[in-house]
Amino acid sequence: MYPLSASSVYLAMRAVFALANSIMFTTYALYYVTMLGLNPLQLVLVGTAVEVAVAVGEVPTGVVADSYSRRLSVIIGTFVMAAAYLLEGSVPWFGSLLPFFAGLVIAEIVRGIGWTFMSGADRAWITDEVGTDKVGPLFMKGGKLSRIMGLFGIPVSVGLTTVGMNVPFLVGGALHLGMAVFMLLTMPEHGFKPQPRGDRSTWQVLTGTFVEGIRAVRGRPVLMALVAVTLIGGMSSEGFDRLWEAHFLITLRLAEVSRLSPATWFGILKVVGSFLGIAAAHIGEKRIDLSQPRRVTTALVSSTALRMLCILGLATAPGLGWAVAASLMMPVIGALSGPLYDTWVNQQIESRTRATVLSILGQMDAVGQSGGGPLVGWVGTRFSLRAALALSGALLAPALGVYARAFRRAPSQPTPVPAD
Repeated sequence: MYPLSASSVYLAMRAVFALANSIMFTTYALYYVTMLGLNPLQLVLVGTAVEVAVAVGEVPTGVVADSYSRRLSVIIGTFVMAAAYLLEGSVPWFGSLLPFFAGLVIAEIVRGIGWTFMSGADRAWITDEVGTDKVGPLFMKGGKLSRIMGLFGIPVSVGLTTVGMNVPFLVGGALHLGMAVFMLLTMPEHGFKPQPRGDRSTWQVLTGTFVEGIRAVRGRPVLMALVAVTLIGGMSSEGFDRLWEAHFLITLRLAEVSRLSPATWFGILKVVGSFLGIAAAHIGEKRIDLSQPRRVTTALVSSTALRMLCILGLATAPGLGWAVAASLMMPVIGALSGPLYDTWVNQQIESRTRATVLSILGQMDAVGQSGGGPLVGWVGTRFSLRAALALSGALLAPALGVYARAFRRAPSQPTPVPAD
């Protein structure tokens, strides 16, 4: 091994994953809709497959990360996700053996399994390595770096579609594979204290860690509120994430009303959105005191309300200009809400159950997406994509009430759950 500093490895992870995801997901809707011919319900069900896998596997893999090794959990997850993306890009080659939709579902299930090893473990690992007092600025720096690297991936994605709509997934999978090997050689783990070797082979250790995680959530009203908010947010996000590009392609007839190709259009949207997100992250880093939970939670409430308004604005957009304006606000909101959420939640959780509690929250997000996504997809197929997106926005409304009730009792300073 050739270990580097934890901060360096974390930032490298964020950079490579952002580059790979930008390459794959800038033009993935064109791959799904134009090459594989998926309808709105199938688009959402592909996403539901990954969320079901996440819902089933989140807590067991989070417990493994808390009981054995977070480093190992992250590395396993990266290898599995690499295999999933390579499989997803290979779907057209297996058309004679397997329907396109079935191939995508299998690939997404594998991806979901890989994600459960990553989710929670990566943030818990870096928090323990650098400390809760330093992790907030690192999350912000990682967010900015992700958006910068994402910019580089956008033109690459657009260019690769001229070779083949599936090629971005093959390249993204190869990048994940290379990153997994890099982490295997360089990723340190000094802040984590695993269970004693003689004890950690028993299921009592695993179930005990899980019970501690449940107790930590139940013992904190604000964490219980976040469980509810995460569930509601998942119900809304799956439909929007899978259908907004289809809305541009089908409802707004992007290919007909513009001289630019759809791939170029999506590339432009992603570039402008990335610049706006970078600017928002920079302003947030300078203006928001991450050591003050009340200020962080106020920003989270505001971002949720803005997200709801933007989704409804996109659903009701009378033309391309209005839709572009609404869609460009989403990366601005995400640039602020993601690091704020990660920072605030990690301030509330004790170290030894951090990955498990984060996995519980991840599981609630997956359950919400698995439940709300198919409903939104059915509405899009049965009625219209406008109706589906409007439903996605409306599903966020209850989250505002939960925030308002729970955060009145939130502490003004971080108060992690004490050890038993």
